[in-house]
Amino acid sequence: MIHELGKTNSIFNQFLSEVRDEKIQQDRMRFRRNMERMGEIFAYEISKIMPFREKEVITPLGTAHMQVLAQQPLLATILRAGIPLHQGLLNFFDQADNAFISAYRKYDADEDFVIKLEYVSSPSPKNRILVISDPMLATGGSLVAALKGLIEKGKPAEIHVVSVLASLEGIEFLKKSFSKYKMTIWTGAVDDELTAKAYIVPGLGDAGDLAYGNKEDEK
Repeated sequence: MIHELGKTNSIFNQFLSEVRDEKIQQDRMRFRRNMERMGEIFAYEISKIMPFREKEVITPLGTAHMQVLAQQPLLATILRAGIPLHQGLLNFFDQADNAFISAYRKYDADEDFVIKLEYVSSPSPKNRILVISDPMLATGGSLVAALKGLIEKGKPAEIHVVSVLASLEGIEFLKKSFSKYKMTIWTGAVDDELTAKAYIVPGLGDAGDLAYGNKEDEK
């Protein structure tokens, strides 16, 4: 199932338009904060379809019967670009366990690349609700590698993939790679095109560089 939040008018679209805007995105702090705010909105939307349980809450005047989360999810992200989006999810799922994955594009002399997975720091996702965030779902290579690394530690009950922008190619690759898993994809918008270097068009550029400064590509 795919949820494209940008199809429904809300304040989410204001934040999405700002992270796309080449003038506004020059303000790194604003870019990071907008990513974080969108993460909060994604968390709110995901919470609507998570399991809840009844809890008695003692107030100063009596007892209230409330519905609360049956379990906290496991939140995972891919360093470094995913950190602001992950923080937004963590702001709402504030008791969640966290996982961090180091994955990057390693380029060769012809500017082709492979995804290198260096490490996965995570508790076991076995039988848990796994929410993994990466701002850009382009080819899907990084997310597939990250998820495979996590699943080696245990099979989750369900997977939620959160990306601010996605491509059709990346979505199809994810669906094909994890067809046997219960997976939901959450995105702000689906863009049709990828460049020769596998960047989403119109996209927004390199989310990691915009949040934290330019880097030298791994050769």
